[in-house]
Amino acid sequence: MQGFSKLLIAFGVLFVLAGITVRLAGGKLGWLGHLPGDLRFGHVYIPLATCLLVSVVATLVVNLIVRIFRF
Repeated sequence: MQGFSKLLIAFGVLFVLAGITVRLAGGKLGWLGHLPGDLRFGHVYIPLATCLLVSVVATLVVNLIVRIFRF
């Protein structure tokens, strides 16, 4: 149970830091929903490239956290 609590704390800190980063970036992240590979059909929007980018970054960050805290 000790490792799980450390993991929850690490993810909490990560979410806070991500929120602060997005807040401070303001309008500078306007490209994040308009990448090549994001599809738009009329009123239907499918952000394939954005989801892939977020997934890769999240995987790298989680691996880094796990290696640092050695869960």
